Amino acid sequence: MLDPKLIRENPDSIRQMLENRRASWPVEEALALDSRRRELLAEAESLKAMRNEGSRKVAALKKDDPEKAGLMETLREAGARVKALDSEIAKVEERFEELLLQLPNMPHPSVPVGVDENDNPEIRRWGTPPSFPFPPRPHWEIGEALGIMDFDRGARLAQARFTVLRKAGALLERALINFMLDLHTREHGYEEVAPPFMVNSATMRGTGQLPKFAEELYRCEGDDLWMIPTAEVPLTNLRAGEILKEEELPLYLTAYTPCFRREAGSYGRDVRGMLRQHQFDKVEMVKIVHPDSSYNELEKLTNNAERVLQILGLPYRVICLCTGDMGFASSKTYDIEVWLPSQGKYREISSCSNCEDFQARRMNTRFRSKDTGKIRFVHTLNGSGIAIGRCLIAILENYQRQDGSVKVPEPLVPYMGGLEEIV
Repeated sequence: MLDPKLIRENPDSIRQMLENRRASWPVEEALALDSRRRELLAEAESLKAMRNEGSRKVAALKKDDPEKAGLMETLREAGARVKALDSEIAKVEERFEELLLQLPNMPHPSVPVGVDENDNPEIRRWGTPPSFPFPPRPHWEIGEALGIMDFDRGARLAQARFTVLRKAGALLERALINFMLDLHTREHGYEEVAPPFMVNSATMRGTGQLPKFAEELYRCEGDDLWMIPTAEVPLTNLRAGEILKEEELPLYLTAYTPCFRREAGSYGRDVRGMLRQHQFDKVEMVKIVHPDSSYNELEKLTNNAERVLQILGLPYRVICLCTGDMGFASSKTYDIEVWLPSQGKYREISSCSNCEDFQARRMNTRFRSKDTGKIRFVHTLNGSGIAIGRCLIAILENYQRQDGSVKVPEPLVPYMGGLEEIV
């Protein structure tokens, strides 16, 4: 969440942010609630001070002093008023907190102002899309022909947008998971974590999934548990409510998890294949860092995700999301898009974001300066390192052969038990 002082002291910046994000939020109601809260607190504090002073006077008066009964009645009235004020303050604060949880993050000044994905500037490209002497086939045709993807049985076991991977398909998925975890832990300095795949509501609120995205999440009925949409949620919340030592920063965390998303609002998009699934696998990267270094850390985080594609020889581009396309919790986001020959275009495979202190405020995660002792909020970053299913898709399509076989990228061969091609 944003600092309430920003709303109070510079509401125009909030209005401009909402306009740039193409979002709506009741600024005037929030300002009125904040003003009313401060009025109520001032009156309550004044009455409490008066009551304390009156109590001392009552204690000093003799039992039969005629002034005593009147003063005690005044104190009883003051106490009743304080009780009523505290109740109203609680209601005002609850509503204000509710609104704060729905307010998106402030974009960094470097983020381009735009309406949608068409306004996202390209930052760089890597690699050259392959040229085929035949019409490249989509991954679902390749996978079904090789017997490594089963969409019908996935739908039969669950519903549409679930896939069964078999034989070399399942092996390739496992190989990618292990390859990415090894890369991030051994070369990029991340600590591997195996977190729960279900978390409680407080954890979901901490990273901004609740309350805004409740309809896009899977909930366990009867329990305060939600299936995670990404490992970002448990990884970022690992230090929720804590005050870290400055010397502990930065923290680099990575994890493999399945991810669960209802994909509400996406029906009719990417229906074929496994580009958009309700359950998918991902290796996630999370950073908890000093505020002064977070944008340098964002560049390194993005490079870490890019390195996966570079080693695998998959062409990609990096774009910067504009204000109208960026995520709720993000201050700045780079998307990495991999080349898919069957579509003749780049598609998202990783999203790398700096959330600044937006999530830290929701989680109350802070650090103490070793020099001044001052307590500040940390900055949090997250990025896909990368989406396993989409990487598998990209390999099948970019490494396909005319005879229907698929070449296994050389770096994956050891993870595939020496298998060099899928036939």
